[in-house]
Amino acid sequence: MHISSIHQKFQVPFSYIVHFTEGLFDPANPLFRDVIAGDGGEGQRKVFFVIDSGVQEAHPNLQTDLKNYFLNHANVLALNGDLTVVPGGEQCKNQPELVQQLLEAVNNFGIDRHSYMVAIGGGALLDMVGYVASIAHRGIRHIRIPTTVLSQNDSGIGVKNSVNAFGKKNFLGNFAPPYAVLNDFNFLTTLNDRDWRSGISEAIKVSLIKDETFFRFIQENAVKLAQRDMPAMQYLIYRCAEMHLQHIAGGDPFEQGSSRPLDFGHWSAHKLEPLSNFEIRHGEAVSLGIALDSVYSHLTGRLSADELTQILTVIRTLGFDLFVPELDRHLEDASHPDSLLHGLQEFREHLGGKLTIMLLERIGKGVEVHTMDNNLVIAAVRHLQKLQERSAALSSAE
Repeated sequence: MHISSIHQKFQVPFSYIVHFTEGLFDPANPLFRDVIAGDGGEGQRKVFFVIDSGVQEAHPNLQTDLKNYFLNHANVLALNGDLTVVPGGEQCKNQPELVQQLLEAVNNFGIDRHSYMVAIGGGALLDMVGYVASIAHRGIRHIRIPTTVLSQNDSGIGVKNSVNAFGKKNFLGNFAPPYAVLNDFNFLTTLNDRDWRSGISEAIKVSLIKDETFFRFIQENAVKLAQRDMPAMQYLIYRCAEMHLQHIAGGDPFEQGSSRPLDFGHWSAHKLEPLSNFEIRHGEAVSLGIALDSVYSHLTGRLSADELTQILTVIRTLGFDLFVPELDRHLEDASHPDSLLHGLQEFREHLGGKLTIMLLERIGKGVEVHTMDNNLVIAAVRHLQKLQERSAALSSAE
């Protein structure tokens, strides 16, 4: 027998700032100190750093610079524990022992809810450290310092934290906004060409579904971006980050529904990464996914042939491939776990049971669908394969 009920409802406001700077740990740059001093506390704040090994290798003076910075701002900042260097890249999200190592550090060094856990690295490392920070003590203040294009304009500025499990990307995770995000453009100067290029795909994605003007900027500056023009990249990162933050604040920041428009091109990307044992970087997988879903949009009578050509030309000009062998693996057997088509089922589960895929009606305007025709997906893959083979033949003939 039902006696009574108590209805509980409350809201929790979240607020954080994404900063853009250069020379973050130059003692003359007060940004890092001021961000922490702005918490309203008094005295020294304990700060624990986790550094991507790839960043440490590319910036051998980083630890010395960090220590000098803290000495110069010792009235506010106190290094807590060792400067911990761990492997970065997607593989760090596949290693539960790294999560355990950092949780032990939180315990051993007395890192509490009023301390700061700072991650310096690419998007995968930020995901993993953010996950640790969010579950220890039910939430430690987390500061992200993204060091790649992709993490500065997309993954590192949002509210998601995760690690991989059961062979699935981001199977374990949560939504926990960072305390702040500090983008230092100087970190981009040491990226290799693959990592420089990789993050541009997220800008292509958001421009195609939301802002034709932004796509035209990428189109007009594709050669400059491919040649590592820093002013063009700085604008691309800022505008892309701005659009992602606007979306997060737009009504469903914790993705309670099945609509995820910012996942355009991602259903296949999420499958391609594990199929390649994560040899394909996330941004590279997204560029392939964008190409695939753009062709599919055209085959379903949405996107015009001219606009499809423009999109694929931009992707190629930036140096991305249009086809990789993983797209073709067991392609026509949707039930095979290594088939790209099986990725649709996995994506449906990831969304919560209802499939929602973003396609293109035109450049700058996305449209959601809830079914995908397997035969047309196969046709789209074959189309990209032919384009890639044609391009390779032309290159070898030159």
